[in-house]
Amino acid sequence: MNRIVIVGATSRIAECCARRWASRGAKLCLIARDHDRLNRVRADLSVRAGGADGIGALPFDALECGRYTELVRTAHDFLGGIDIVLIAHGDMLPQSECEQNLDLLRTSLAVNGTSAVMLAEAFAMQMAPTGRGVISIIGSVAGDRGRRSNYVYGAAKALVARYLEGMRHRLAPHGLQIVVIKPGPTATPMTATYAQPGVRLADPEQVAATIVDGIDRGRTTIYAPGIWRWIMLVIRHIPERIFLKLSL
Repeated sequence: MNRIVIVGATSRIAECCARRWASRGAKLCLIARDHDRLNRVRADLSVRAGGADGIGALPFDALECGRYTELVRTAHDFLGGIDIVLIAHGDMLPQSECEQNLDLLRTSLAVNGTSAVMLAEAFAMQMAPTGRGVISIIGSVAGDRGRRSNYVYGAAKALVARYLEGMRHRLAPHGLQIVVIKPGPTATPMTATYAQPGVRLADPEQVAATIVDGIDRGRTTIYAPGIWRWIMLVIRHIPERIFLKLSL
């Protein structure tokens, strides 16, 4: 039975992943900032899992970096060990407002980038001595190339991808699986405000299925849906002189 920690458990994709794991009988520690919503998610998962004993909920703000060690210890003690960590918190703050408000810019980078990798390191300290386990973070295809429409959010997600690449290299001798997850635009509350007409959004249930399957298969980079691996390959290789003329 897997023992799984989900940070940002009230996000739509994370909740869909949790449902899949709960249906397998996994023991879950759910962590999120919104206490009421967190309890609703926990109650739903308890019904699906046939009981609440194996599902815990910890209210926690991911920007409280001084409490990361305490958070990891509490999650570990509740589960009796940690097999999988999914770090899924984030917020797509308006690009145009971040360009004009440096405090908002800093918040976006912290919420979507630095807090995620710091949490990953905190969990790694606990898990590395065991010689096993998975640490995964939901990044984004937006991190694959900077674009005028969302380069603040994209830069934070690029930080996540590059940081995890280094963690993977460092922790390979310790047996840890380090995973970066790169969803394309997905139908979630976070993207609802910024969805562009004509842009097809992925089903979060399908994205979650791809994530869970990818972790099961030992993937280190998971594009969800998988077609985004090829879309971003093309976008990354568009020559700069042409790319600068495009509205992306």
